[in-house]
Amino acid sequence: MTLRPQLVGVGPLLPSIQKDLGVSHTVAGLLGTIPILCMGVFAPPAPFLSSRIGSRHAIGAALALIGVVGLARGVVPGAVGVILLTIPVGMGMGFAGALLPVAVKERFSDRPGFATGVYTAGITLGATVAAAIAVPLEHAGGSWRTPLLAISGVSTALAALWMWLTRSEPTHVRTELRPLQLPLRNPLGWQLVGAFFLMSFVFYGLNSWLPDAYVERGWSENAAGDLLAVLSGVSIPVGFFASWAADHIGTRRHWLLGATALQVVSLLGVVLLPGAGWLWAVLLGVAIGPLFPLTMTLPLDAAESPAQVAALAGMMLGVGYVLSSMGPLVLGAIRDLTGGFTAVLWTLVGVAVVLLLVDATLSPKRLAASRSSA
Repeated sequence: MTLRPQLVGVGPLLPSIQKDLGVSHTVAGLLGTIPILCMGVFAPPAPFLSSRIGSRHAIGAALALIGVVGLARGVVPGAVGVILLTIPVGMGMGFAGALLPVAVKERFSDRPGFATGVYTAGITLGATVAAAIAVPLEHAGGSWRTPLLAISGVSTALAALWMWLTRSEPTHVRTELRPLQLPLRNPLGWQLVGAFFLMSFVFYGLNSWLPDAYVERGWSENAAGDLLAVLSGVSIPVGFFASWAADHIGTRRHWLLGATALQVVSLLGVVLLPGAGWLWAVLLGVAIGPLFPLTMTLPLDAAESPAQVAALAGMMLGVGYVLSSMGPLVLGAIRDLTGGFTAVLWTLVGVAVVLLLVDATLSPKRLAASRSSA
């Protein structure tokens, strides 16, 4: 629940942040770009931290970094300070996000889809709450800083809760064994990078600019922010169900392709019939809900040991997040250049179509072949 509010909660606040700090759409897009970039840059070294202090302490430290620095970001004056303090917040998100697949492999290797669905549901729940409360808390406190401080305070408490809930786990024995090198010569690894990059580009592009696009169309900030809350809220039960169903009904590939195709249709609806915004938010939630957990399960299907999963997940997350981090910035620049969000939304449609083509190449046979050759 701590890994997305600092990012998703900013989306509905961007109009107020831009006005208060006096920055352009491009500069404001850095508040979305920096955390995603850090999530990519700091994903590959995360297993090395885990090998030294264990996944329990490594994840706990990452969550504390998000919460404590988030509090500082909520009070620092000026655009430069806000942007600079976004970097360590993103570092914490990168470390923790990359270690969660390792934690699943260590503790739930017999039911990876279920366990992945649990933590991705938590991620989506945190995003949903952040999107829903951001604007109301801003109005209640009189400043966009109020929701950021509230989110950071809760994040700090959740870091302490993580350490308390995992207190009975065995003490980690430090080892000199290092995780496997990133499989940069593995063609399947690059396919996973492509799938994750394209999925994340669409997701974070929507979280950064969908509310602003609807404000530009005449919606109130409250209503536009609620679109994200609806999207995220719908995605929680759908994503959890799809994670379970993919282990029991059909194949993960069928669920993945169905969700990706629905995302394309929903984005076309946002562009061509924008007045039905609530309908498209619901359908986008139905589509996006399964995409993240099913994509995060792919390294588990393509590798055997926790170290191999860490290497493949580190590459997928590291390179994928670095590439997708440009999404909010590039889309903000497109908005500045074109003077409207129509071109931004068409860009998201195009990226979603390419994602459908990439996901279509991922078959159980290819994943199994990668696992047997690892």
